[in-house]
Amino acid sequence: MARIPVAQRRRDFIEAAVEVISAHGIDGATTRRIAEQAKANVAMLHYCYDSKEDLFADVYEYVAGKYREVIEGSDSHTTLPEAAQAILRGVMECYLDSPSFTAATFELVSWARRQHGDRGIAVYDHAFETLRKALTEAAADDPVTPEVIDEIAYVLATLADGFAVNWLTFNDVAVARGQMEVNCSVLDAWLSSRLATAAAKPARRKRAAKA
Repeated sequence: MARIPVAQRRRDFIEAAVEVISAHGIDGATTRRIAEQAKANVAMLHYCYDSKEDLFADVYEYVAGKYREVIEGSDSHTTLPEAAQAILRGVMECYLDSPSFTAATFELVSWARRQHGDRGIAVYDHAFETLRKALTEAAADDPVTPEVIDEIAYVLATLADGFAVNWLTFNDVAVARGQMEVNCSVLDAWLSSRLATAAAKPARRKRAAKA
């Protein structure tokens, strides 16, 4: 039988850890359960990782990478509202595609915030950094202030996280699909109002200067 490369084994253990954390929480995510989920033995897990902390560090990177893939996968050569809509929909689709990823993400962030405050914040920091960059690129032809970009990023995260909590609670695909459309409508209405306000402020300052 062909030997499985260590890199692939690590990937297997990361994905297995996500499933186990989702089902049993951090405290229940033992190396034995993770190894069983990966269809491997504990000795192989310890061969790939010196400790469970090392494995969890890779799980954090995996989670951050999933957000990065969704955000960077959106078309930056479009309008800011269109880019924001695409990112929101992409993140919600990611949650809908994998309840295990969704549950494990919330569990990991909460646990890390309690145990290692900086690591818990880091997952969000990485996602927000990528999100700000994507939104700024989309706004290149119609520049908005960094403060407005931050507000848009916050609203996107709030809508996506609220969707995730409802999805995990009720686990109803039909309801979740409807909530996705509601969220996109809310974002569209808020963006239209916020960008109109942002565009009007320079004009008012300009008229005041002439006076």
